[in-house]
Amino acid sequence: MLDSTPIIVGAGQFTEKAVAVELAQPPMGIAAEAAKAALADTGTAAQLGSQIDTLAVVRIFPDSSNRPRMANPFGRAENPPRAVARRIGANPTNAIYGNVGGDTPQKLINEMAQRIVAGDVGVALLTGSEAIKTAQTALRNGLSPDWNEQDSGSQEDRGIGETLASRHEFVHGLGVPIQTYPLFENAIRGSKGNTVQQHLLSMGELFAPFSEIAAANPFSFYGTRRSAEQLATVTAENRFICFPYPKLMNARDAVNQGAAVVMTSVGKARQLEIDPRKWIFLHGCSEANEKILLSKRVNYHSSPAIAANTRQAFEMAGKTVDEMNYIDIYSCFPSAVEIACEELGLDYSDPRGLTVTGGLPFFGGPGNNYSMHAIASMVPLLRAQPSHFALVTANGGYLSKHATGVYSATPFKGEWQRESSVKIQAQIDSMESPGFTETPSGAAIVETYTVCFDKTGPVRGIIIGRLLANDQRFLANSTNDSTTLSMMLQEEFLNRAGTVTSVDAMNTFTVS
Repeated sequence: MLDSTPIIVGAGQFTEKAVAVELAQPPMGIAAEAAKAALADTGTAAQLGSQIDTLAVVRIFPDSSNRPRMANPFGRAENPPRAVARRIGANPTNAIYGNVGGDTPQKLINEMAQRIVAGDVGVALLTGSEAIKTAQTALRNGLSPDWNEQDSGSQEDRGIGETLASRHEFVHGLGVPIQTYPLFENAIRGSKGNTVQQHLLSMGELFAPFSEIAAANPFSFYGTRRSAEQLATVTAENRFICFPYPKLMNARDAVNQGAAVVMTSVGKARQLEIDPRKWIFLHGCSEANEKILLSKRVNYHSSPAIAANTRQAFEMAGKTVDEMNYIDIYSCFPSAVEIACEELGLDYSDPRGLTVTGGLPFFGGPGNNYSMHAIASMVPLLRAQPSHFALVTANGGYLSKHATGVYSATPFKGEWQRESSVKIQAQIDSMESPGFTETPSGAAIVETYTVCFDKTGPVRGIIIGRLLANDQRFLANSTNDSTTLSMMLQEEFLNRAGTVTSVDAMNTFTVS
């Protein structure tokens, strides 16, 4: 292998539970604890910390909105990478604060690998975290921890990133994960021809093994084993959040979790005398976006971007999905897993399993940083079985942005070179989508839908439909009377006929 070959040499995780608010870590404190664990994992933490020239932090949820910041009343770290660096005694040249998306951890690894090969980066530390559970506990109990942090030094703040929902989409209810992923789910159900009850049980059967993995994972935040029936049965404790997802099938971001990895080159690792048995190679990687806006998607039951970027990652690695020994599919909601499985040709009950952490509803969903936990969880598995290979898929937004990594302790052969995603992105962007109108009028049918709940019951119907006159797609809300909402829950609503009207930029679908 060449000295320039990029490798992961350390991985660490940190979960904080049942700690008094006044003693609990702020977000960058958790990120730093994970970073310390990753440095310790290299076996050369004492000398490696001073060698870090690049430190990147995955963006936390409170900083992840273009709307007024999801205000954390306790303050924030104004320079997150420098706040982590201070805690671990590092002084990196490059301090990066990433943009929004659950694809960010894998994208940062892809980027750092390329920059290591180019000689632009010597040692990189990538970390991320959330302290949402502590924040919620403090607010509930009227406590006010001080999370303000001012650190001097440069910072490359990459900002929010792509705009993932238009104003028109947002006002009709799209652009909120718990309200958007159910739209995919009902479309998937329609493509399979399942009844609602059949599909609920299918989702439970999909996620029950995830809960088993989470129950055995010491870093899990919600590690309770659940049966398929428990997950699929709607109760007062497992009420619908947005149909067809009961509470236990939703990603849970009220966690205090952090994960980190350390990357360098083979040559630098030898210089630092890092044990080769700790080296993990990135054999394949890729990334691609869907057509970003939901209203412009080709359909709601497939993902051309998952198909294209995983295919490119496997081609780079010279492997196939059948040769993967470990798999972690991004698992914020069942639809994300189901669509990825369809694109990868995986059975939902694949005996290898579809997660190594337990997934976002059970392990925990620490904001944009979940996939860092998946990667950190792969590292000890691959070290223990050096001939094995692992697949990690990462998803940002609403099945909007995707990144893939193929990992192994087996050395990478030849010159490491990342494939450009320009060609596959152009292919995705050029795919034909239905025409779209913001001001629909006339006879129409339902393409997909969901019903949103609060603690009292159903409160809002969201519809993506098609005009019968010209097949144009539109967004609308249902009439929110109890009769219509009950109908949407109790009867088959896919392809349901009705009429759509548009008044003052708000569209309403009325059942015929």
